[in-house]
Amino acid sequence: MGVSGALLNACRHRQDNRPSIEFTRIPQADRGGREKHDIIEGRVKGAQPGQQVVLYSRSGLWWVQPLVAQPFTRIQKNSKFSNATHLGTEYAALLVDAGYRPSATMAVLPPVEGAVAAVAVVNGAKLPPSPTLHFCGYEWRVRDAPSSRGGGNDYDSSNAWTDGNGALHLRIANSSGKWTCAEVSLTRSLGYGTYSFSVQDASTLQPAAVFSMITWDYSGVDENNREMDIEVSRFGDPLSKNLQYVVQPYFVATNVQRFTIPGGPLTHSFHWEAGRVSFRTVRGLSSGTRAPAVAEQTFTSGVPSHGIESVRMNLYVFRSAKIPFKNGAEVVIEKFEYLP
Repeated sequence: MGVSGALLNACRHRQDNRPSIEFTRIPQADRGGREKHDIIEGRVKGAQPGQQVVLYSRSGLWWVQPLVAQPFTRIQKNSKFSNATHLGTEYAALLVDAGYRPSATMAVLPPVEGAVAAVAVVNGAKLPPSPTLHFCGYEWRVRDAPSSRGGGNDYDSSNAWTDGNGALHLRIANSSGKWTCAEVSLTRSLGYGTYSFSVQDASTLQPAAVFSMITWDYSGVDENNREMDIEVSRFGDPLSKNLQYVVQPYFVATNVQRFTIPGGPLTHSFHWEAGRVSFRTVRGLSSGTRAPAVAEQTFTSGVPSHGIESVRMNLYVFRSAKIPFKNGAEVVIEKFEYLP
């Protein structure tokens, strides 16, 4: 091989070793999408230790995502990344070195040089990557991808729907010999305030079924994804109490409080403010303060701050149950309400 051929092969080898980014989930294009957000996902090839991803969404300018105060997205051990982003007409991902300081806004993305190891840009999708439904005046994203929650579950968008009276139905159904679950999540972040969920009788749920009303933030890894939970379940033990309030992480004993709640319609709520969250469950389909509580608990330790979390409801199978799940399940939510 001649010298020129050796040099050409060496150049190709260096080019092949350059890091790259590809998107695997692309949010919908929306020119004025600051009020709505979705999940953006991808993978990085050739990342070096300490490098992270910085996401941008274009709405006139390029805006760092998901928040100016949280501009970095971690690369997982499997080379994938996932985070929330406000909507835009285009989306960008930068692979950057440790110590990089991203701009909050930019007219033009930076070139691949210095602390920027790779740049990828993609147009927003014509349609949302997941189905959506409307319930109580809000748009909800319907999960159609697997989740590790409960020990691993599959989800089917047909398991979530609203009926002619406007109530939301979530079910666990058998599909081709396996159980598929349901989850809906708000397409916007509401922040501090009072969240209430008016639910028809869920006391007959099987011990292995879990109905959860939670907050979740893909970007809030350092704050346990800003997860707080109201969970109606016996978690596989038929003798256990059937409701718990949780401020994650659940393995801290003072972060979990369990109760036994009665049958019939109930309204579950939580009031969230800086450094404090108060949970409450009352009889009936109204969260009025005069209604006597059947369960209540206030937490002032470990309460997450507001970020880009969304509230979500899911119905899934607890895979470690003593008695395996069978026969399916359904929960009906009559009303969701948020008051700032």
